[in-house]
Parts: sequence; C-alpha cells; structure tokens
Amino acid sequence: MAKASGKASAAKKSTATGAGTSKSAGKAGRPPKSAAKSRKASAPDGEELLKYYRDMLLIRRFEEKAGQLYGMGLIGGFCHLYIGQEAVVTGLMAAASNDDSVVTTYRDHGHMLACGMEAKGVMAELTGRSGGYSRGKGGSMHMFSVEKRFYGGHGIVGANVPIGTGLAFAEAYRGTSNAVMAFFGDGASNQGQVYEAFNMAELWKLPIIYVIENNQYAMGTALNRSSAQPDLHRRGESFAIPGMQVDGMDVLAVKEAGEKAIAHCRDGKGPIILEMMTYRYRGHSMSDPAKYRTKEEVAKVRKERDPIDHVRDMLLDLKLSDEAALKEIDREVKGVVTEAAEFAQHSPEPDPSELYTDVLVEG
Repeated sequence: MAKASGKASAAKKSTATGAGTSKSAGKAGRPPKSAAKSRKASAPDGEELLKYYRDMLLIRRFEEKAGQLYGMGLIGGFCHLYIGQEAVVTGLMAAASNDDSVVTTYRDHGHMLACGMEAKGVMAELTGRSGGYSRGKGGSMHMFSVEKRFYGGHGIVGANVPIGTGLAFAEAYRGTSNAVMAFFGDGASNQGQVYEAFNMAELWKLPIIYVIENNQYAMGTALNRSSAQPDLHRRGESFAIPGMQVDGMDVLAVKEAGEKAIAHCRDGKGPIILEMMTYRYRGHSMSDPAKYRTKEEVAKVRKERDPIDHVRDMLLDLKLSDEAALKEIDREVKGVVTEAAEFAQHSPEPDPSELYTDVLVEG
C-alpha cells in the first residue's frame, strides 16, 4: 500500500461533489455530469502517472490471466474479475499510507495487488495451492494479509462493511490517526447491515471511508431498477455522513477524492462516503453471461472511458513517456503475471492436515 510519490495532481476532468448535490446515476461508465467542472490543473507528474499505469496494468493482466485459468478448469468456485474498475483501488491506495487498512468484497484480486500483496500468492490461492495467501483454503474470495493490513475478501454481500467499521473502532479506541477503507458495490448499498454500520460510525466518529464502487449493475440489475435513491453518495445523509460522487474511471480524480476523504478521517470528523462511478467489462462473475446489457454498451465504455487508456493517453500527449517505454512496462507486467500463473499451477496441493488448522484459536 505504498504511497505514490509526486505531486497531488488532476488532469482533464476530476469530479468530486458534496452529498447535498442531486444528480442522476449517470450512464454506464460516465463521470457524473453535474460534477464535471473544468478548471486549470497542474501538470501531472510523469513518475506518478507511470506508477499508476503499471499498477492498473498489473491488475488488468492478472485478471485476464485468472479468467484464462478459470476457463481451463484450473480455478474452481466463484471468480469475480475487476477488469474496468482498476482506477478506483489504484487511486485510493495512492492516497493512503502503509498504516491504513482495507477490507473489501469478493471482487478482491485487484485490491490485494494494490495493497502490495504478491501476485504469486494471490494466484496460487485462486488455484487452491499451499503457496496461496490462505494456504489454498480460501480461494478467490477469502484472502488476508495482516502485514499489508488487508482484511479480506468476504463472500457475503455487504458483510465486510460492519467488519470495516469494527476495524475503524479499533483505530479510534487505540487513539491512532489511521483510516480504514471499506469497499463495497452498488448492490450491497441496499443491505440493512450497511446502515447499522453507518449509524455506529457517525455516532462514534469513526475514521472510515465507505467506498461504493458503483459499476452500474450489481449482480445483474441496473441501478435505476433496484434503488429508490440512485445517488449512492447521499445514502448517509440521514446519519449526517457527508459523501462525494467521483469519476471512478479517472485515477487522478480518485486520488484527489481519496486525499480529501483520508484528511477528513484523520481530522477526527468521522466517516465519509465516496461513490465511485465505474464500470465492469466482464459479467458479475465468470459464470455470468451479462445479457442484461448490450455488447455495444460495453464496447463504447472501453473505447471512451477506459481508465488505463486514459493514463496512457496523458503520458503520450504530455510527452511524459513514449510508446516504447509503455510497451516495455506491459512486457514486464506480463512477465510477472506469467510467473505467478506458473507458480500457481506447480505449487503443491495443501496437505490434508490443513483441514484441522485455523479452526480454533487457543488463548
């Protein structure tokens, strides 16, 4: 979860608005229109942008390989890919410190990589091998790293939100200045336990950022068909929790919003909601044919709003890099992913004795 070096900057249209501003849920992958404000932006730092480009590309290539291995029958169970949403976790991790904590849902591979967890260990857990972060017993949805302050990976919709709130309670109880980021989706935003957590977090002014990754379709139902209030950043208004709607396809806009949210928490002001307007290119999981949207819609978002292409274009347009250098980054990232896939296929199966470990913690 190393903090990115370089100046805090924004490019093109960074979008973040207060909770009291009403706006429609927007079209697929689009930034919130009423929030898109033209303003002079400082020139992005080349080193910073290159880091974001590599970090997002690593997530993209990793997920593409995971999809391949799943199709080959080497990954079992559920597998939810993060392709298209890479800017959200990359931007927020760039704003965070190594002492801040993360908890997320089952679409978690990208969050692990962004927190600094090794690609080998993540991929080996996907294939159920002993070299995985949970020694092959957790699979895609259940990985943890106390060292990286990553607390899952949770399979129950919305269940990680009260867990994240508990982590924030621990930080407040210990008197630290650390923040917690709890990621969840637009579908989970309708869960009752989310609002119980909101209430406690505001009551006790806990240092938590509720990150709603609004990819528009939850498990397969469009937001405007499932939510009476589609402006999800306003969901905390009855608890006096402020919120911002952010262009989740723009890593610089995400980082800027993340910095504001983390400062809010560190200043003792309690919880805050960030609604990230993003888009997933694949189905909800590998078993989802995604027939609830058209291929043309997905292609349009890929062409016009892809978060990786956005940074790539900035690097080239501002002459902060060239095609050769970007191709070399892609080659290096593919090498990391290939090595991880090889490790995941050749790491041994868990020993049967592992069935009896991690069941009971004795004091």
